[in-house]
Amino acid sequence: MEQRRVDHVIATPHAWVVLAGLLLVGLLAATPGCGDDSGGDVDAASADAGADVADLPSDGSTPDTGADGGVEVPLDGFGEISGTCGFLDEVVWSGSGSVLFRNAIDLGTAAFDYSALSAGGQEVWDDGNLGGNSLHSEVFAYEVLYRCELADLLKTEGEIIYVDPGGKKTDLLVTIDGRRVGVSVTRAYYFPPGPLPFADAYNLLVDKCGDILLSADNADPADAWERSMLHVIAYDAEHADVIETAYATLEATLVEDTLLVVTVTDGNDDYIY
Repeated sequence: MEQRRVDHVIATPHAWVVLAGLLLVGLLAATPGCGDDSGGDVDAASADAGADVADLPSDGSTPDTGADGGVEVPLDGFGEISGTCGFLDEVVWSGSGSVLFRNAIDLGTAAFDYSALSAGGQEVWDDGNLGGNSLHSEVFAYEVLYRCELADLLKTEGEIIYVDPGGKKTDLLVTIDGRRVGVSVTRAYYFPPGPLPFADAYNLLVDKCGDILLSADNADPADAWERSMLHVIAYDAEHADVIETAYATLEATLVEDTLLVVTVTDGNDDYIY
């Protein structure tokens, strides 16, 4: 992360939280490095995002045992969640600018199990989406938000009302801490399997973050949300690293107040990609 990124973070209300995270990961500055999917295939890639970014600590390896509103998180569910969990608090909500969080979900050796999903995750699956093969990723994006942030599902993709039905849309409308959040989901993977090129990660983020701004403006007042979120489901830790690196280079006007969550999937996760 360039020094100018650190300066930007320090200037925000949640600066000290961000600074602590940066220090814990060695400032993430020593290495280079917000839905549709893409390919070359970077899934969901062809997305570019923006970057006025702050990174909070999370290497996807250490479970957060803190409580969220008095409830211990992560909640039980399909897959083992590690990394940053219970990350949305008043400091983040009251701050401006974009913040990045990272965690992981290990699905073990089990096949996809609809019965192990939360009620909201089952609804996302039952309602389907408006096209593409990204439904599994939307389900697990919701599951992570439900189990870590106690998110409540308000509407799925086809239920959200827009000013222009033909305009840009988001994937999920949820409430977290009493706030409406529009969640756009994308996948970070490269096909055939291999390292994720920086250019593909950057383009994916730019595309997705740009769409997020348009979908927020397009939302009908009845379904308008307070904060936007891009939830990236990443094929492995290396893909997530490239997403973080690319995110740190994005322009502030592109990310604005978009929150970025990067969730690495491990175990039997081929059906997601």
